[in-house]
Amino acid sequence: HVMNRGVRKWRLFESDREYQTCLLLLGEACERYPLELFAFCLMPNHFHLVARPMADGQLSKFMQWFTATHSRRWHLLRGTTGTGAVYQGRFRAFPVQTDEHFLTVCRYVERNPLRANLVTRAEDWPWSSMSQRAMPHGPVRLARWPVPPATDWSARVNMAEQPTDIARLRLAVARQAPFGSQGWKERVAG
Repeated sequence: HVMNRGVRKWRLFESDREYQTCLLLLGEACERYPLELFAFCLMPNHFHLVARPMADGQLSKFMQWFTATHSRRWHLLRGTTGTGAVYQGRFRAFPVQTDEHFLTVCRYVERNPLRANLVTRAEDWPWSSMSQRAMPHGPVRLARWPVPPATDWSARVNMAEQPTDIARLRLAVARQAPFGSQGWKERVAG
């Protein structure tokens, strides 16, 4: 799981055009630095990605190109080139066990706009993988998940999460710590 936020919680996107441009950049980043992108969500002041790099250092190269290119375009559009950072800092990332924990993270990411009261159903947010899966040729190529989603994935995403799941995920983000079973976390952290 990877996330980054606008500096001082600035809005990263002010219009549909800005979201669409960022999706195109995300698709181009996937072509330049191929990795498996399973889920994503662009929010007004941050974004989430669930991705698996193919090689060491690949995620850093991917994120450096994606955020630097988006930052340049963000400043150019606003006439603020040279005035400082767009993102709070380096992206936050943590490994996720490919089992039910993976599905919990994907659900959290795709449910983000619903949790923020931006839509009444998660699939109505056009700037996420949840919405894009319904389009055969969206701007971002999504990888096949390492575990099958529930047959009622949309219903599952639209149901309220357990507060414990949200708290555990937010702790993993804050600590950039592995998210999975205790034994798996200890092996990965080692």
